[in-house]
Amino acid sequence: MAGSSTSPPVQVRCTPGITTVDENNFAAISIVHQDIIETHILTRLDGPTLASASCASTHLLALVSQENLWTNICLSTWPSIDSPRVRHVISSFHHSFRSFFSDAFPLAIEPAISGDLSENPNLPSELISAVDVYYKEELIFSKVIETETVSAWFNSSPFRVDLLDPKEAVSTRIPNSDKDDTCRDLEEDMELSWIMIDPTGKRAMNLSSQRPVTVHRHWLSGEVHVKFASVIGGGGNGAATEWVQCGVVVTCGGSMGGEMHVREVSLQLEDMDGMYLNGKDSLGILKRGLEGKRGKGKRKKEVEDFLERKRERKEWRTKREGTLDMLCVAFGVSAFAYSALFFLR
Repeated sequence: MAGSSTSPPVQVRCTPGITTVDENNFAAISIVHQDIIETHILTRLDGPTLASASCASTHLLALVSQENLWTNICLSTWPSIDSPRVRHVISSFHHSFRSFFSDAFPLAIEPAISGDLSENPNLPSELISAVDVYYKEELIFSKVIETETVSAWFNSSPFRVDLLDPKEAVSTRIPNSDKDDTCRDLEEDMELSWIMIDPTGKRAMNLSSQRPVTVHRHWLSGEVHVKFASVIGGGGNGAATEWVQCGVVVTCGGSMGGEMHVREVSLQLEDMDGMYLNGKDSLGILKRGLEGKRGKGKRKKEVEDFLERKRERKEWRTKREGTLDMLCVAFGVSAFAYSALFFLR
């Protein structure tokens, strides 16, 4: 068009580790003052973005690897870990808070090895649970609890971690309504993180789906049960434990003030037969998850697949039991007929 002016073309030059834009002058990330990058750019990034930035260049990798960045991100993401005990444990990880974030950020869990780990002498002697619950992005519950795993009582009893005593309750700003609005609000606005930490093995994993997988109100008590879950490969204790669901249930009940109280936050491991695992078997499963890789699957989809396998297994078992019942009846009728014929002779 007459009278219009065009800018000179922009050229992008790639050199090892640095991408340079040529627009009469060279501008590269390496010439931006380091204080500006550290103070005004990197501190505004979340964990996944910060991890991606570390892959852009060796210069950014060096800046992103600073421990204070990852410490601040972890503490802001999971307030429960801001305790002397947990911070000391995390500091012993290979890359401290950076390693902790890569372990604990919610991702699919690919178990380390197959086989039965319940006999492994290197099972964790202690587990630390760091739990944070949010409603509408506001922290409503945060707690750390330590579980010893070496006693005979732990090994033989059903595995269950409870964060609240039976008579304990935590007040919230969640409105209580007898309608379905409460369940819908909790399904959309409640988030939970349950990080399991092995202080000895220096590993961690997040056992929560972050968002609820189911929400329902108990028909009698009126309490609302919000369930979060993840799935870990079982490995070797039988077909029922081929896959194991780590289920976290948050129970909310009404209060006199018209708002809901959190009355229970608990974790249990369930196999494909719907049976809850004992401490010994659960510890083997958790060790597999702690030592495994973090995949790229979607946890809600994994839970749906687990439930589908569970349903198919139940149907197969019902059909098998029905066939056995028919065989038993047929055998009984045959035996009765044979006995009657014998006596008639």
